[in-house]
Amino acid sequence: MHTLRAGELGTGRLELSPLRVAHAGEMAVVLGDPALHGFIGGVPLSGDALRERYARLEAGSPDPGVVWCNWVLRLRGEGRLVGTVQATVTPAADTAEVAWVVGTPWQGRGFATEAARAVTAWLTAVPVGRLVAHVHPDHHASAAVAAACGFAPTPQVEDGEVRWEYRP
Repeated sequence: MHTLRAGELGTGRLELSPLRVAHAGEMAVVLGDPALHGFIGGVPLSGDALRERYARLEAGSPDPGVVWCNWVLRLRGEGRLVGTVQATVTPAADTAEVAWVVGTPWQGRGFATEAARAVTAWLTAVPVGRLVAHVHPDHHASAAVAAACGFAPTPQVEDGEVRWEYRP
């Protein structure tokens, strides 16, 4: 599992490609709506700030016991990026934390569910024994994505978000 890397994944409507520094400019536009950050926190980052962040992500976790897998979501046919999905895998704990975000113009069309299902299936095949997602209690759309992927809410709340778990 120490050689685990995010590879190309696909769904009916999306291509999931490993996140690269080169995606930062387009992703700054995708993630640029301040309303998008209401649940995920922070503020929209500039292309330069995202390039720095993506360089760190592309380099991988500084902790040798943790693997960062990050993908951009590209809409088939249009070639346009619409969001990201990520998995932070901790092999020793047999756990992966999964998160997703889709730009405001593309929300409500099932892209987050489609991408999260693809990553959940990939992690299950690795195999990872426990998948975790953290969802703000008022973010009903994200809760629906988690539920569609087989996650169930737990009583645990961390940093104001409900911990959801899926054990394949």
